[in-house]
Amino acid sequence: MTTTTSPCRIVTVGRQLAAVIEANVGMDELMTSQQTLRPQLAAAVRSLDVGPVGHTFTRWRFPANGRMDLHPGILVSKPFAPIGDVVPSELPAGRVAQYLYVGGYEGIPQAWQTLFDWCKAEKLPLAGLNWEIYDETSGPTPQTSMNALLA
Repeated sequence: MTTTTSPCRIVTVGRQLAAVIEANVGMDELMTSQQTLRPQLAAAVRSLDVGPVGHTFTRWRFPANGRMDLHPGILVSKPFAPIGDVVPSELPAGRVAQYLYVGGYEGIPQAWQTLFDWCKAEKLPLAGLNWEIYDETSGPTPQTSMNALLA
C-alpha cells in the first residue's frame, strides 16, 4: 500500500453534526474497542432518521491515568434522539491543525506524531481535542484527515 502525506496546515472548520458512542478505554483496549463499537454504531445509525450520513471518524482526548476518551462516530445531517449507547454529538467549529495522511491504518500513530511535532515547532497551543476523519471512498488507499483543535 502506498503512503503519501500533505503538508501540515491550519484551517478553519465548521461544526459538523455526528452520532457517536462515548467510551473511556484503557490504552491496551484501543483496537478492540474500535472493532467492537463501530459495528454497534453502524447498526444504530441505520435505524435512525438522520438524513444522509458522511464519513466515519474517531474523536479523542489525550490519555489520562492510562485511559483515553475515545468516541467513534459518523457524520450525520440532522439531530436525533439517543438510541442505546449512540448519542448525538458534533465535531466542533474552530481553528485546527490538520494533516492529511494517505496510507494504511497502521501508519496513523506516526501521522499524529508528525502533526504534533509540527504544532510544537510552530508553537501552536492545542486545546486537547483531536479527531481523525476516514475517507475510504477516494480510491484504493484510505485517506485520513488528522485534526487537532487549537486553543
